[in-house]
Amino acid sequence: MKRLVQITVCFFLFSAVLQLSCTHSTDRQDNYKINLSFKPGEEAKIIDAFLAIKDSTSITLKEGLYKFDNLSIAQVNHIRILGEGHDKTILDFTRQSQGGEAIRVTDVKDFKIEGMTIRDSKGDLLKINKSRDVTISQLHAVWSKADSTSGGYAIYPVMCKNVLIENCYTEGSSDAGIYVGQTDSAIVRNCKAAKNVAGCEIENTSHAQVYDNEFYNNTAGFLVFDLPDLSKRGGHVKAYNNHIHDNNFRNFAKSGSFGTTWGVGNASPGSGIIVLAASDVEIYNNRILNNNASAVMIASGFAVDSEAGKKINPNYYPISKNIHIHNNTITMGPVFPKPVYEHRIGKILVAVEQQLNQLEPARKNKRIPFIMYDGISSNILTKGSALNPDSICIDQAGDNVFVNADFLNIAHVQNWKPTTNMAAFKCNPAIKTQ
Repeated sequence: MKRLVQITVCFFLFSAVLQLSCTHSTDRQDNYKINLSFKPGEEAKIIDAFLAIKDSTSITLKEGLYKFDNLSIAQVNHIRILGEGHDKTILDFTRQSQGGEAIRVTDVKDFKIEGMTIRDSKGDLLKINKSRDVTISQLHAVWSKADSTSGGYAIYPVMCKNVLIENCYTEGSSDAGIYVGQTDSAIVRNCKAAKNVAGCEIENTSHAQVYDNEFYNNTAGFLVFDLPDLSKRGGHVKAYNNHIHDNNFRNFAKSGSFGTTWGVGNASPGSGIIVLAASDVEIYNNRILNNNASAVMIASGFAVDSEAGKKINPNYYPISKNIHIHNNTITMGPVFPKPVYEHRIGKILVAVEQQLNQLEPARKNKRIPFIMYDGISSNILTKGSALNPDSICIDQAGDNVFVNADFLNIAHVQNWKPTTNMAAFKCNPAIKTQ
């Protein structure tokens, strides 16, 4: 009898645990009060459902091709838009009648979109504005042509908090494939970006981690920018375990908003990583391969705007500082990519290589060093004379690692002295990972 009681108790305990486990799994997958499902041909109903969406709604878009002008969601909580896979659920926006966004999400808390392809809008593909707890997963956002007719941003969270972008693919953006702007706390992981002007850009965003991604065949692979006149300052960005390679594509940024002094129109073809006017950035354990104009560039706002000093405010400081670059694998090809010779910054990079080899004949016509620093420090603002006042810290083994390009004197060739002397920029052993 005692054994029977024990067996009975164990059975009920096992049943209870199993029930709790199944309930937890179901809650995790389908804990939405409203569950809607649509198929191709029901585009009008889908548009209405987006406009009338209520808190705690999940919308599933079944396999097939959908054609839209645009879609919009605003001012709700706990929303999921779910497809059946990027190769199955396709949202086409070629008939978009005007610019703006294909999908616009505004002021939503706990938003998820996953498992579909969105393509070929006139404006941005997915813009998520002033939202928090955002997850973008298994999403392909692409344009069929990589040229100035493409929209600016494929995946575009801006002024958000707590953003996760994972297992996504972008292609054809005339600005950035993955762009995280003016956001607090973001992760970009396991993504790919190709044939964009910038593969991925972290702009005026704080506490971002970018890891386990592949950025290739863009104009520039990865950017960390702080720009003036925006709502917040960035900083504390880590990029690690990424494969950033063969970013030698022509720059096809639009004129106007994308090609201005402050836009990615300034990114030279052949750029692996560009850090511009950013602070507290750590770049480590990446493979930065065959970006044939500049593997890593550290620049100030003055490199693209002589008036940058007049724009200083609590949200913007034009000098890159506290930049830690270490333990990356870096290679470059034997020549500049052809598009470099038609690009404003590209021509400067060519001139840096030529001037450096002229000043240092022992180099025997080596390529431009892997890491290029524009040499414009906070001394320009403080009238100081410290050799490395902004804590640029480089710990990279090998030959031909670094050049201080001396941009301040580039207009006066007789005084222009780029140098490979990196003694002041070698990491102090006391420096720790941020």
